[in-house]
Amino acid sequence: QVQLVESGGGLVQAGESLRLSCAASGIRFSINAMGWYRQAPGKQRELVARITSDGSTNYADSVKGRFTISRDNAKNTVYLQMNSLKPEDTAVYYCNAKYFVTEYWGKGTLVTVSS
Repeated sequence: QVQLVESGGGLVQAGESLRLSCAASGIRFSINAMGWYRQAPGKQRELVARITSDGSTNYADSVKGRFTISRDNAKNTVYLQMNSLKPEDTAVYYCNAKYFVTEYWGKGTLVTVSS
């Protein structure tokens, strides 16, 4: 059974930091591209950051320079370090694992940034 379990969300003030974690089980973690997506109220889900199996990364323009995605294959975990948070970063953040056409989603963790 595949599980992606996000943690680390919460309520912070603008300018503060959070680190999200996503622990994966039931997949060959090291071969999967891992991603963080977010969905704000009334908006579509969007890609925040992605890291491939070989460690290449890409980011949404809105988070470049503030967020960092990383992975620890020994722990089957992907992280999202979020610095200088803004109110517009408020959303439910979802973890995604993808290998070719097969992908899985976590249930999400809520990040709320107050101004």
